Amino acid sequence: MEKSALVYIVLTLVTVGFGFCVRNSAYTAGYLSGRRMSGAPVGYDRQQARNLVAETAVFCLLAGVSACRIAVGGDYWVYWLKFQLIDQGRHVSYEKGFVGLVKLFHWIFGEGSYLPIFGFFSLVTVFFFLKALHDQADWYVLSLFLLLTQGFYFNSMNSVRYYFALALAMYAQKYVLRGEYGKFILWVLLGCTIHKSVLLIIPAYIAADLLSRVRLKKWHYAVGLLLILSLIFGQGFYRNLIFKFYPYYKDSMFDNGQLSYVNIGKCLAVLILCLIYWKDSIRDDRRNRYYFYLNLAGLVLYTCGSFIPEVSRVAYYLIQSQIFLIPGVLWNAKKGWFRNLCIVGVVAAYLLYFAMLLRGMYDVEIRLLPYLNWIFN
Repeated sequence: MEKSALVYIVLTLVTVGFGFCVRNSAYTAGYLSGRRMSGAPVGYDRQQARNLVAETAVFCLLAGVSACRIAVGGDYWVYWLKFQLIDQGRHVSYEKGFVGLVKLFHWIFGEGSYLPIFGFFSLVTVFFFLKALHDQADWYVLSLFLLLTQGFYFNSMNSVRYYFALALAMYAQKYVLRGEYGKFILWVLLGCTIHKSVLLIIPAYIAADLLSRVRLKKWHYAVGLLLILSLIFGQGFYRNLIFKFYPYYKDSMFDNGQLSYVNIGKCLAVLILCLIYWKDSIRDDRRNRYYFYLNLAGLVLYTCGSFIPEVSRVAYYLIQSQIFLIPGVLWNAKKGWFRNLCIVGVVAAYLLYFAMLLRGMYDVEIRLLPYLNWIFN
């Protein structure tokens, strides 16, 4: 393996080490409610101060490695070329918000500058990833571990616009959990100025939240079955709708109809874990039920929606819930040898996935390795 892969391995080990210092479970209910819990002291207590120090260290490390990269990511030089086209006033297939930001940075730093743009998106993407963990992760270190080993952070150095939108979606779902749909929609509208695919989460997240608040009835199952059948028999309708927004995906290399067996396996394994611990962790925990329904929707999309070009771009908005769902289930599970076995199994499975991810980083379309930065290279 290329030596620079050690940068990612050491980064993961060190940041997860800092994650062990964060004790977040006593505070997430307050963060998600938006109000100070009854009896809680004003300001930060000692544990919150420790959390802040550790989380700041994690942010500096992750943002630093991402912001200092150069020529890392399969689309790095594609973005560089598009920046030049924007300078020339030519049309590019990017959202107006992103184009406006590029023009702003070129006005400040000069035409042709690109490092400040990549640096800015590195900082804000990592910030929203970690703010989502801060607000929602009861078991912070395991959620951080999953964020890294599932590749969400590392892939953000490739598809810059998309992973900014994904990080924003992860953060904004706290407003869904509060029932503050107006604020949630405003954040999504901000995100769609960078990557319009994020608009898909408005119905998906609100539907998952509404389902998590009620006891399911027969008509809920009927509607769910109809949606599944529509994905199977209404592929032409959905494809025509998709290509109105993304016409350049039609018959492209991304329009291949392949099933993602790895992601289907992950969603199915998480579903089985949830069913095992349904009484302990899901039945009476509305937040975990919300994440559960998102994971279930992701499983349906992966199994029945392979006709969607780059289906993972859509499904990641759903299965990001695993970062909170898996730790949430295991945190509330009854203590014992089987729970310990599940924890070991989860850690081992995602370490294996991380190893596969590292091997795939050499692919010319991903090109996250070798890691280069503008300080030493």
